[in-house]
Amino acid sequence: MRQFLLPVWEILETLAIALISIFIIYTFIAQPFIVQGASMEPNFENGDYILIDEITYRFREPQRGEVIIFHNPRNENEFYIKRVIGLPGEEVSISGDEIKVNDKVLQEDYLPVAGSVVGARVFDLAPNEFFVMGDNRPQSFDSRSWGALKRDEIIGTVRLRFWPPGKLQIFRQAISYTFS
Repeated sequence: MRQFLLPVWEILETLAIALISIFIIYTFIAQPFIVQGASMEPNFENGDYILIDEITYRFREPQRGEVIIFHNPRNENEFYIKRVIGLPGEEVSISGDEIKVNDKVLQEDYLPVAGSVVGARVFDLAPNEFFVMGDNRPQSFDSRSWGALKRDEIIGTVRLRFWPPGKLQIFRQAISYTFS
């Protein structure tokens, strides 16, 4: 009987360690998400599976150009994916296709075609606020609609797209922005 219980105990022990490890990784380090909707097209499409890094922002603040996952400011049970445009303490002004950060025009080379934005607005960000927008501006419900994003609503940054297989991509750092 003892010879039978020893392998069973080892299997249970290995399974328990694996489950605890998965729980720790999923809760504190990284977790998968599926992109839903068209707000980030063409860079991220509906149905893309991505892996979110939840640990980086424990050591540094989000940077302009990073694609982040965060809680919907109006419904904590929903998650959004958007790109960081404005950082704490900055002024973001939007008029038509032009976005200015602190009175300098933001050049967004990752956008294939400028998406028109109706109206003109100015947002002054507090020390703990970020301004986020979807890459598909006409189809994005973002900071233009609900205002600045609070830092504590941010979950993490996109590090890997692993589905579909033909679009596998690693995201290492924020996009370099130029201002004119």
